Amino acid sequence: MSRARPARSAAVFLLPFCVLFTACFIAPIGYALYQSLLKSQRSGPLGFGREREVFAGLGNYTHALQDGRFLQGFGRVLLFGAVQVPVMIVGATVLALLLESASARWVPFFRTAYFLPYGVPGVVASILWGFLYVPGISPVVDTLHRVGWDVDFLSNGTVLWSIANIATWEFTGYNMLVLIAQLTSVPGELYEAAVIDGASAWQVAWRIKLPLIRPALVLTTVFSIIGTLQLFSEPLVLRSLTSNIDAAYTPNLLAYNEAFAANNYHLAAAMAVLLAVVACVLSFGFLRLVGRTGKGDER
Repeated sequence: MSRARPARSAAVFLLPFCVLFTACFIAPIGYALYQSLLKSQRSGPLGFGREREVFAGLGNYTHALQDGRFLQGFGRVLLFGAVQVPVMIVGATVLALLLESASARWVPFFRTAYFLPYGVPGVVASILWGFLYVPGISPVVDTLHRVGWDVDFLSNGTVLWSIANIATWEFTGYNMLVLIAQLTSVPGELYEAAVIDGASAWQVAWRIKLPLIRPALVLTTVFSIIGTLQLFSEPLVLRSLTSNIDAAYTPNLLAYNEAFAANNYHLAAAMAVLLAVVACVLSFGFLRLVGRTGKGDER
């Protein structure tokens, strides 16, 4: 009986979490999978009869994978992530190392200042940066024009990197805070011993700090990979400012338009499931790659 009571107590405390997790996470995923296996069909002459849902099997998935716009959107966000994620992680790491090693009284101020963009919603951030991208309104564009550099931040070749700039501005501070939290948990005696042994500041950062914050670096990179594939609010807002962003610019944007503009919820559900599968594959692939690298370093 004494062993059963702790088990019951643990079950009581876990029950609210399990209920919320099932209702807010498991159930929506299951419903999306269910919707992706259906299709709408109209009966009667010329298809003007009553609409009903019928089993479609993998038809929606086949349609999504054969849609060139969907595949182009995937290629676009993969290119986006291949450039933006490393730049953001490196920037966050540099900021974390600088702020953690600094002893000035202004460190808390700069730490808060770098983190503040994360508190700005993505839609608001996109609107703010949109004003800085539009010629005739942007002081940045006007200044560059005066010095003889005509640049269009919303052109076909630059709009993707303008979006990457917004995402980097938003999330670098958050990743920096995660890395600083990991750095502050490292015993200071390790740094002192390294300095006594004659290690320079660069050697301490490269040989001690970076290896010890490896778990935090892996965590922030995985979150960044998932966030890249979910790119949505930035292109949605900037779409009204340029014709170089269409309704299928990213997979998330295409799924949104299929659901709420074309009323094809079943195809949108299939696209969402495919997007989730790709996110899982890339995330777990990265984790496995990092795990192999770590084992190789230990050897």
